[in-house]
Amino acid sequence: MNVLLIEDEKITRISLANNIRKAGYDVDTADDGEQGLQLFKKQSYDVVITDLRLPKVNGMDIVKYVKEHCQDCEVIVITAHATVTTAIEAIKLGAYDYVTKPFSPDKIIGMLEKISQFRSIIDENKSLKEKLKAYEHKNIIGKSPEMRTLLKTIHTIATHEYTVLIQGESGTGKEVVARAIHDCSHRKDKPFIAINCAAIPEPLLESELFGHEKGSFSGAIQRHLGHFERANGGTFFIDDIDDLPEPLQVKLLRVLQERELFRVGGSEIIKVDVRIICATKVRLKDQVDKGLFRGDLYYRLNIIPLIIPPLRNRLEDIPDLIEHFLSQRNSRDKLEYFTKNVYKKFLNYHWPGNVRELENIVERVIALSDINKSSDLLFDGASDDIEVNQPYEDDFPGLKEYITQKENEVIQWALKLSKYNISKAAQLLRVPRSTLRSKLEKHELEQLVE
Repeated sequence: MNVLLIEDEKITRISLANNIRKAGYDVDTADDGEQGLQLFKKQSYDVVITDLRLPKVNGMDIVKYVKEHCQDCEVIVITAHATVTTAIEAIKLGAYDYVTKPFSPDKIIGMLEKISQFRSIIDENKSLKEKLKAYEHKNIIGKSPEMRTLLKTIHTIATHEYTVLIQGESGTGKEVVARAIHDCSHRKDKPFIAINCAAIPEPLLESELFGHEKGSFSGAIQRHLGHFERANGGTFFIDDIDDLPEPLQVKLLRVLQERELFRVGGSEIIKVDVRIICATKVRLKDQVDKGLFRGDLYYRLNIIPLIIPPLRNRLEDIPDLIEHFLSQRNSRDKLEYFTKNVYKKFLNYHWPGNVRELENIVERVIALSDINKSSDLLFDGASDDIEVNQPYEDDFPGLKEYITQKENEVIQWALKLSKYNISKAAQLLRVPRSTLRSKLEKHELEQLVE
């Protein structure tokens, strides 16, 4: 920490400066206000210690100048008993504290230690916020541990060029994750092209992927560039890769190995520079074991596996997701329809359609809210879909795991309702503030609280 000491009394100045250096801080000194301001303008200081009575420029003017030009710089004022009132005025202007002459150097050192500790906390908080901001992505919503882990993984793998295989149930947002990887990579200013193998008829899929030459088949009246060429320099996202026919799996393997392809009906080697991200809603390894998918291609694709958790495993993210979907549609005023009873229903639902299903429900509320003003009526139309389901046997948690998960959800809910104020959240939860603090550490949620 850098300290500037402005004191006209030579003995006080030298003695205090020596004590400050012994405490481990760097210190510059000035014997009048004018010299002190000149030093302050030339260098960066964390703390300014100034006497109020100084030749040329008085201490009060120094306090004003420092706080006007550097809010983060703390000021400690030295004063005689007769000018304590003036010192208090200096504190009103932004000074950190004051000492009255005569004083022990230890008192100043104690103040410096407190300032240093406070600055460390502030710096750590800024660093943490910057890290959290780095892990944010506008379309990946959620503060659950599962989503925080997913975001960290996305930012880690985005800097590499390896092929990524995203696995997740229908509606979990596999394309959203693929786009986030692209947006966080050095390819972000290049094309992001997406294709769904299950949505394109097999006879057309080869042409869509690799392109074709004029006259290569009936109806090919001109050259057509495939998605690999269109995505050149950027990212090519292939969804439902398990639906890719075996002959095209061979051609895809060649692109992965050689970074080149032939258009349908062509003989020219086309070089491509593209990052490939694939996705599937099935266990691709099981498909390999059954002989339904090529093993050599699977191992090429599965260099970096990425699994997206289903919505039922991160129920605490539902309030944030609802707000996000409403904001996207400029309909935040519809949030009132999502009552406590509705949320309770959501928390007991299994969500087979995952995030997409929740988004559809939000759209239904927006569409019907002008007709039905009752939140219960709005959700009656979904009563056949949204009911308390028995969890799948594979997903059935142990009692301890279940209690931990529910505790996490309730804590996050309380934080959200209290706008992340820990004291208000503790009141909502009816627990002491210290208990909530320990719970936040347990669930790794400390960074959510200011």
